[in-house]
Amino acid sequence: MQTTTPTPLHDILHNSQRNSWRKRFSFALAAFSVAAMIAGCAPAAPAADSGAAADTPAAGDTPAAEAPASNGEKTVLSLSGAFALVPMVTVWADKYKESHPDIDFDIQAGGAGKGMTDVLAGAVDIAMVSRSIKDEETSQGAFAVPSTVDTVVGTFNANNPHAAEILAKGITPEIVNGIWLSNTITTWGEYLGIDDSDAINVYTRSDSAGSAEQWAKFGGGKVQDDLHGTGVNADPGVAEAVRQDPLGVGYNNLGFAYDPTTLKPIDGLQIIPVDLNGDGKISDDEKIYDSLTDLTAAIASKKYPWPPSRVLYLVTNGEPTGAALDFLKWVLSDEGQALVPGAGFVQLTADELAAAKKQVGE
Repeated sequence: MQTTTPTPLHDILHNSQRNSWRKRFSFALAAFSVAAMIAGCAPAAPAADSGAAADTPAAGDTPAAEAPASNGEKTVLSLSGAFALVPMVTVWADKYKESHPDIDFDIQAGGAGKGMTDVLAGAVDIAMVSRSIKDEETSQGAFAVPSTVDTVVGTFNANNPHAAEILAKGITPEIVNGIWLSNTITTWGEYLGIDDSDAINVYTRSDSAGSAEQWAKFGGGKVQDDLHGTGVNADPGVAEAVRQDPLGVGYNNLGFAYDPTTLKPIDGLQIIPVDLNGDGKISDDEKIYDSLTDLTAAIASKKYPWPPSRVLYLVTNGEPTGAALDFLKWVLSDEGQALVPGAGFVQLTADELAAAKKQVGE
């Protein structure tokens, strides 16, 4: 595949999103190559045991959430983990500070696996996790609180020569399996049933990611390692790789597939529609991707499949206390949950919300 110098992904995002991210966790947004990720986040290795983010307390230090604030002092809540939750947590943090000026936030993306590793090591107060919590993590003290819902979507390059056929045919779990898991679909001709030998350039996450696990499960797999393809670091890295490759396919969390201002797919990307009834075509009632509002409504109604839809968790090491507990209670409050739809996410059901509130003593 011929490589080109990619246009930075942040150049196609609106100032409102870029400024918000800069305020919260000082991302020095930089040009992406196929294997690059957002500058300002520590490079994540494929394994989940990558190092803690910069400026986070070392293991054994007193967690920020437990340090009492004295006169004029601020408490810093540190969060690490899933790219999926970064846009939502950024919105929550901005709003929370309006009524809690004594709280500062240090938010670092790096993948769900990194967040879990960080919180269990005591390096951060809260992990952002975009997958189910594993038994071994629970046994080590992971205390997971549901916070919101989103999904993972398949993506392809908007300039793909077969764009019309892809949008007409859509994708099914069997096709996902053939492209990403079993390698039985390797050309666009095999995928679309046409006479074409162009290879499908497949991209996947190289860092430990909840989105990858959900995409694997959608295709009939179990874990991220079941997926094949060119490994790319981070959510925005996959989006940029596909955006620069006319024959590329990938998958992304909603916050990196849609522009938060226009609510349309990011320039240069198209969403692969899911053939919900398996009839080999995308019917009018399955065309739910032009607007993020339409797609999140389909997720909320369970029309869009689970997986790849999933609950997103905020995780502490043991039951939360202090500033971390106060923040989690606020996230689950009417004020916190009212921000969810406007951020492009889906609210928990009434039963899910009630159960989550009970976890934090509400």
